Amino acid sequence: MSDTFEIAFIGVGHMGGPMAANLVKAGHTVRAFDLSVELLDAAAAHGATAATSAAQAAEGADVVVTSLPGGAAVLGVYMGDQGLFASLPAGTLVIDCSTIDVFESRTFHEAAAAAGVLAVDAPVSGGVVGAEAGTLTFMVGGTEEAFARATPVLEAMGRKLVHCGEPGSGQAAKLCNNMLLAISMVGAAEAFALAKQLGLSDQAFFDVASTSSGSCWAVNVNAPVPGVVETSAANNDYRPGFAVALMQKDLRLAQAAADATHVSNELGRHALEIYERFAADEAATTDFSGVYNKIVAATPTPA
Repeated sequence: MSDTFEIAFIGVGHMGGPMAANLVKAGHTVRAFDLSVELLDAAAAHGATAATSAAQAAEGADVVVTSLPGGAAVLGVYMGDQGLFASLPAGTLVIDCSTIDVFESRTFHEAAAAAGVLAVDAPVSGGVVGAEAGTLTFMVGGTEEAFARATPVLEAMGRKLVHCGEPGSGQAAKLCNNMLLAISMVGAAEAFALAKQLGLSDQAFFDVASTSSGSCWAVNVNAPVPGVVETSAANNDYRPGFAVALMQKDLRLAQAAADATHVSNELGRHALEIYERFAADEAATTDFSGVYNKIVAATPTPA
């Protein structure tokens, strides 16, 4: 394979769209497909060629990248008589950047191996901002050979690649990371709410927590209150970022994995319950740090 590739990109939504655009910027030829005509038109405006089907996008491709909303969509694209694995030449590289169930990802890998296709699962961290800037972190599962083949493609879309291990391990890392993130964001939001009730300004509490033992990404980078971190979603009316509905999805997947492996998961389960309630109304489309507003709304005003 040369330094530039023929790439099929299937799923050009909020994350996939800018990722595909960065592949074009890196000099790759990108054929895109999405069920949304609007999203497909946007990808074409950024240099991709619009395809009428996943099969047409993948025809003649060196690499196929998918960024889809769930495991059923991923398995539907690749498996079965009409799936891509039935027609992709042996040795084609497949990169799935979706966030899906670990066990579904392992099924995807098994089908890829049976078809003679090299595959990695490569879910991302960094949100829409990272996708647009090309600064994503990729958590990659797959063989050493597949990871090596995928590296130049992933480097065009991200800043950091971590080979987490065997097939499915990228998904495992993503779900564990996002469970931890959800727990820490709820903790940060509760701490800021309590600090306010006790008479501290947001800035004063941030100046302490961000430089002491309370320091974490949920405080330092995506603080759940406006006015203290310029780039946080809170300073943009809680526009995502990382939407509540996506955090809800990832927490459900993490909980399913915990149940399947019999891991005690009390805080993860409670974080899921909190985000389930948060996602039950219009807040589902806001940034997950907006859980702070739910906490404040449930707090009585001091007499």
